[in-house]
Amino acid sequence: AHLVVAKSRAAAAQQREMDDAERFQDVNRVLLRTSPLANHNNYGTLFPERVPFEPSADILPFLRSMARVLVIGAGGLGCELLKDLALVGFGQIDVIDLDTIDVTNLNRQFLFRKADVGRPKAEVAAEFVMRRVRGVTVTPHFCKIQDKDGDFYRQFQIIVLGLDSIEARRWINSMVCSLVTYESGADGALTPDLTSVIPMIDGGTEGLKGHARVIFPKVTACFECTLDLFPPQVAVPLCTIAETPRNAAHCVLYAHLIQYEREHPGSPKPDTDDPEYQMWVFSKAAERAKQFGIAGVSLTQAQGVIKNIIPAIASTNAVISAMCANEALKIVTNSSAYLNNNTMYMGGNGLYAPTFAYERNPSCIACSGSRIELSARRTATLEAVLQMLVDDERTRFKAPSVRTDGGLRGDTLYVRGALEATTRKNLELPICELVADGALLTVTDATLPSNTTVVINFTD
Repeated sequence: AHLVVAKSRAAAAQQREMDDAERFQDVNRVLLRTSPLANHNNYGTLFPERVPFEPSADILPFLRSMARVLVIGAGGLGCELLKDLALVGFGQIDVIDLDTIDVTNLNRQFLFRKADVGRPKAEVAAEFVMRRVRGVTVTPHFCKIQDKDGDFYRQFQIIVLGLDSIEARRWINSMVCSLVTYESGADGALTPDLTSVIPMIDGGTEGLKGHARVIFPKVTACFECTLDLFPPQVAVPLCTIAETPRNAAHCVLYAHLIQYEREHPGSPKPDTDDPEYQMWVFSKAAERAKQFGIAGVSLTQAQGVIKNIIPAIASTNAVISAMCANEALKIVTNSSAYLNNNTMYMGGNGLYAPTFAYERNPSCIACSGSRIELSARRTATLEAVLQMLVDDERTRFKAPSVRTDGGLRGDTLYVRGALEATTRKNLELPICELVADGALLTVTDATLPSNTTVVINFTD
C-alpha cells in the first residue's frame, strides 16, 4: 500500500511538472536557453567568482516550489505584484499588510470585491490569487512589518515592496541591511557575505508617475542612502487653515480639523472611512470655499485629504508591477541583467522611463554603520537635543529614546513608554550635566529596527 501511494505521489508530481512546463512555456524560453547577454551584469556577477547562468529544466520547479518571495503591501501596487509574480512562475509567496478593505479601494485594487469590505487585504488577496492561479501558495500576514523579526525575513530569496510610506520603506530597508553578515578576505578586509544578502525591489506610484528600484543591501545604494531625495512633508500652518485658506485642501482640512471639534465638542475622533462623515466634511468645506471664493472642492478630494490618499491610477500600478516582477524573475533565476539600479516611469509625458544608478552613501546609518556627528551647545537641554535629531535630515526620527554608557547622571537619559515618567526630569537638564563632550549616545526610534549611534560634540 505504501509503495502504491509513493508511486501515485511521484506520478502526480511528474504530471504537475509537465503541466507547469506547458503553462509557463514563455518563461521557459528564458530559462531553457542562454543568450549572448545572459551573463552580462546578471546576479551572478556580484560574486567574487562569477556565477554564470546555466539553462536548466530544474529552474522552473525551483521557482514553483523552493523560491520564497515576500510581497509587502496588498494595496493598488501590491495586488498587481501578487498577480504578476504568480503568473510569472513563483509558487511560494507571502504577503504582509495591516489594512482592511475599504470601498474606495475597489476601483483599482482588483483582487477585492464589495463583499470583501472590512476584511484584511492580505487574506482576501491571498485567497483570490490561489483561486485563480493553480499551484501557487500565498500565505497572508495581517500585521505590521514591525511585528516580524529578523528570522522571519531571513526566509525569503527576495522581497518586493508595494508600499506607500517612506517610514515603512526605511524600516524594512534597515531590517534587511541588519541581516547581512560579513566575511574576511585574504587581506583581512571585511566584505558582505553575498549569501546573506536578500535582494529587495522597491516599487512606488503616484498618479501617472512611478519607479522601480533594485537594492542589494550593503552592496548597492540602499533606500536610506538616498533619503534626502524624499523631502519631509511640509505641514500647513493651522493659522493658514483657520484664517487665510488658499486652496480647496485648506477648506477640507478646516472642516476636518477645526470645525468638527467646534460643532461636536468632546465627541470621539471621527472615523475617516465613514461615508456620512466624509459627506459632512465635503459639505462644510464647500461652504467655506464659497465664502473665500475658492473653487475645486469635491467629494473625491475631501476623501483624499482626510484619509491622506495619494492619487493612484491602475495603469501606472500595472506598469510598475510588471517592472518589479521582471526584476524578481531575473534575479532569482540569474538569467539576465538586473536593473542598475533605478528607473522612473513618467506616463504623463508619454512613454518615458529613464534609468540611472544611485551611489552608496558612505555615511549612511543603515548600510554603512556610520555614526552621526551632532553638534550642540553644552547648555542645550536634552529635549532640545532630541528635537535636533527629529529635525536632522540624516535621521528624521519620530520619537527617539536615548541612553549612553558612563552617563554623568546614569546611563538611561530618556526613554519612552513605561519608564518615561522616571526619565522625564532629564529633558529640562543641560546636556553637559548628563554626558561629557564626545560621548556616544545610543538612540532608539520606531522608524528603524536597530539602534543608531550619535556622537555629541559641544560647540562652546
